Amino acid sequence: MKLEGQDLLRPQSAASRLRAGMRSLFKRKSIFRGAAALSVCATVYWGVIASDRYVSTANILIEHTAGGAANKLDIGALLAGTPPSSSSRSDQLLLRSFLLSDGMLNKLEAALHLRAHYSDKQRDPLSRMWSQTAPQEAFFRYYQSHVSVEFDDYSGVLVIKAQAYEPKMAQAIANILVQEGEKYMNDMGHRVAMAQVEFLEGEVRKTADRYQSARSAMLAYQSEKGTVSPQSEAENGVANINKLEATRVELQARRNAMLAYLAPSAPAVIDLDSQINAAEKQISQEKSLLTAPNSKAKNRTVEEYQRLEMAAMFAQDTYKSALVGLEKGRYDATRVLQKVSILQAPTLPQEALEPRRIYNIVTFILVTMLVAGIVNLLAAIVRDHKE
Repeated sequence: MKLEGQDLLRPQSAASRLRAGMRSLFKRKSIFRGAAALSVCATVYWGVIASDRYVSTANILIEHTAGGAANKLDIGALLAGTPPSSSSRSDQLLLRSFLLSDGMLNKLEAALHLRAHYSDKQRDPLSRMWSQTAPQEAFFRYYQSHVSVEFDDYSGVLVIKAQAYEPKMAQAIANILVQEGEKYMNDMGHRVAMAQVEFLEGEVRKTADRYQSARSAMLAYQSEKGTVSPQSEAENGVANINKLEATRVELQARRNAMLAYLAPSAPAVIDLDSQINAAEKQISQEKSLLTAPNSKAKNRTVEEYQRLEMAAMFAQDTYKSALVGLEKGRYDATRVLQKVSILQAPTLPQEALEPRRIYNIVTFILVTMLVAGIVNLLAAIVRDHKE
């Protein structure tokens, strides 16, 4: 009986294994049939249904026309692949951010009606924007997926690519991006220059006030002392002392000569003594005016006047420098221009570069089959563990 039971079980076990094998084969075929169906759908979509998208390309570079020779376009550096300067790089990245901004999208919408173009119902539903009244955020994401502005680190050039369903629309988008970018950079440069001019004008006003204050202080001091130039008066005093001393020496020499044949009590000798005493007295008075220990001494007056005069001269020189700087700033403000040099004008595409049909089909099929193979392998591993 036991043997008969075992014999009955063996065919049943073989049948079970056969059914399991069939199910496994069916599942494997289902996986690959699904992958094949997806590949066929993708081939049909990209080969027949997908709408053509034309790409217009423009290459631009920012030049600084107000910075002298250092900021001129260096074609040799571009050909040699020399990295752009940090200021040029920052300007290029700033322009890139502006061109990909929501404000730029609004300008394009006002000029070209992009919403109507991108949501045209004649285009395939997967590539077009589904609704013309889509929220601004969705419209902005769609815009960023169809317009690219890339910075080339090798040459320092901005590469603009605009996609549209019509060649002229793609070129029009790229043209507006270039024009608005140039206008934006020029306006920004002029705003910075005018801010510098306003700062210089404020500095000129401040230096003018300081100069006027210094001049007023010097004039008030002249009025207080009753003199126009204390230094000149002091110099005249020194000259008078020198003359008086020369006169005194001459009188003493004459007196000594007279004493050789006259008595000291002679009228001529007494007259010379009177002149000598008068000269010495006058010398003492002149010296006291120059160096007396009080506020009326000419040396103190000259020192105070020189201090005020130097302050006024320094304020005047500062005022002159500020005026020169202001005029230079105004001149630079009129010529400051960050010119967007167009290395390649926006192209008018002749054939649709997007979508890349063959590339997308081949890539999708390869990836789909690879995923199907991985899923099949995982399923086989699970089945082996269950058995």
